This record gives sequence, structure tokens and C-alpha cells, in this order.
Amino acid sequence: MTFDARAAEGPETPLPPPPASAPSDVPDTTAMATESHILNPRFYTTDFEVLDRVDVDRVRDEWDALLAEMKADPNRGHFRKTEEWEHIDWAGMDPVLRAEFIDFLVSSCTAEFSGCVLYKEMKRRGTNPEICALFSYMSRDEARHAGFINDALREAGVGVNLGFLTKTKHYTYFRPKFIYYATYLSEKIGYARYITIFRHLEAHPEHRFHPIFKWFREWCNDEFRHGEAFALIMRADPKLVSGLNVLWIRFFLTAVYSTMWVRDHARPAFHEALGVEIDAYDMEVFRKTSHIARQVFPIELDIDHPRWRRGLDAMNRAFVAMDAARQKTGLGGMISRGLAGGAAALAFVSLYTIPVKRNTLPQKVRLEPCY
Repeated sequence: MTFDARAAEGPETPLPPPPASAPSDVPDTTAMATESHILNPRFYTTDFEVLDRVDVDRVRDEWDALLAEMKADPNRGHFRKTEEWEHIDWAGMDPVLRAEFIDFLVSSCTAEFSGCVLYKEMKRRGTNPEICALFSYMSRDEARHAGFINDALREAGVGVNLGFLTKTKHYTYFRPKFIYYATYLSEKIGYARYITIFRHLEAHPEHRFHPIFKWFREWCNDEFRHGEAFALIMRADPKLVSGLNVLWIRFFLTAVYSTMWVRDHARPAFHEALGVEIDAYDMEVFRKTSHIARQVFPIELDIDHPRWRRGLDAMNRAFVAMDAARQKTGLGGMISRGLAGGAAALAFVSLYTIPVKRNTLPQKVRLEPCY
């Protein structure tokens, strides 16, 4: 098995000079990636001994089939630039679009690399051969994804120093079950986002302003497989998807969906360039993710409830106010930040308390990407 060391460790020397087509006002993308903000992708650590004791016998047949598929590595040769990778005039790109697109790429690179670091650490610490094999395959995939995005950033004269990131990024401790819930949703909503964009640009290629979108279909199939692994781990232990844990599932569904809404509404020029209306796009991603998650979660959020959109808009307004408050100093800034934080908390409570829909878990867990 191979591991993309360049993607995993990052460059130890300064980035090369920007190419001729790069803009002169390039941001410090490594600093962007290391920021600790509630909306930024995080690095996680967990109780690796608990992870090492995972028993998948309850889903044995489906587990073995998934690991065989991952071992076969269907995307081995995918993350390479081909003749379909057109030259991009970064300096000529609209400055607002360029800033938002770089922010999107940096956030995506950081999220992919976060998974790579977590999965690689589990492989290093574990003794359970099945769990170590799974995390080895997933770290391999995430390293490729992060490296591929970073190559795209380098064309703009920027790039994330991934080696520096591992040393400076704050790590958040999550109990293993929280890792399962959060990472499962991250992988599945990542699939839903990427395939929705891919299908849209397949029908409207005039909006494909960068070649990286051509790679999204196979890419998001990696995300789908990773989500399947966490679905099987959770279904192997019925306690994880029943009882009081359903309240935690509800929490993570609400947090992941509302975070996506706020992040996407912070990039209006990016979505306009794609020819995507943000509200409609996000709702479509929520529908796909909710449909997929019926394989493992006994509940789903009622995204058609009248309070749903109102709550998301209130959450977005609160985060806009929070960003404005950060620019203020002294007592006035402190009060503004407190009021914005309170508004965000109230919006979350409103979303969390919307009655949920109940699902009967299917006997067969595994799904295949069909969108």
C-alpha cells in the first residue's frame, strides 16, 4: 500500500514563486488554514484504544466487500492532471470570485487533510488489523485529495504548507462515537455537494470556470465509500443509533447542515459563477444527504418544516453579525460578540427542536452512489 507522503507531510521549504498567471495580491493560505474559527474545518483526535476494539461481525459480509473495494483502489490513477486540465488566468479572474474560490479550495484542502491526519494516526496506533486496514485506505484517499487541491492552489501562486499545519493546527478531542457521527455526515454531505455540482456543470459546462470540477464524480465516490465504512461501524453496534444517542445524532445533523448553510452564503460570487442559487443548492444537498443517511440514522431532520429555513437564515444573520463584531474593540465589541453569539445559539435551538421524522433502519446497510 502506498501513501502520498508529499500530501501528508507538506512542503518543508517555501513555496515556489507564483506563476506568471497568478494574481499579485495572493493571500496567506497557510494562515487561513490554521485559523481556529467555528466554521473552519478542524483537526480531531480521539480515544484510539476504543476505536481499536471495534467489532464488525454483525455486518461482516458487507464489511468484507467494502474493504475489498477499497483495497482494489478504483481511483488509483484519477488524481492526475490530464489534457482536460485547462490553463487558468488567475490574474484575470474577478477578484471577488478569486478570493472566494481560494477560500473554498483552502477549506476543502484543510478538511481533506484533517481526515488524512486522523485516519493515519489510527493506523499508526491500532492493532486491530481490520480497522487499521480501513483507516490506511482512507488516509491514502484523503492524502490524494488534499494534494490535488493543493496543486490547484499552487497554480494561483498559493498553497497550504500541510507539514506546518500538522504542527500548528489546534486539535479537538471527540469521543469515538462523535467522530463516527460527524465524519459520516462530513463524508456523505461531501458526496452530495460534489455530485450536485458535477451534475449541474455536466448540464451547464459554460459555468465550469475551473478544471478541478471535472474530477468531482470519481472524487465524491471516494467520499461515499468512506461514509459507508462509518455507517457499517455504527450499525455494527446498535447502541450507537438508539436510545439517548439519537439526541446526539440530531445534534450533529443540525450542526452540519446549518454550518454548510452559513459557509455557502459567505461565498455568493463563487456560487453565482457556478450558476447555482445558494438556497436551492443547499436544500438539494440536504435532501440527498437525508435520503442517504436513512441507512444508519433512525431519524432525519424535517427540512420542509416552516421553521427550518427561518432558522437557517437567522443563523446566517447571527454569523454575519459575529464577523462584524470581531472588527470592533473594547466593551462595544465584547457586547456585539455576545449578542451575536446569543442569536446564533437561539437559532440553533430553534432548528434543533423542530420535530424530526422517524426511519426504520434497513436490514442491508450498504448503498451505492446513484446521483
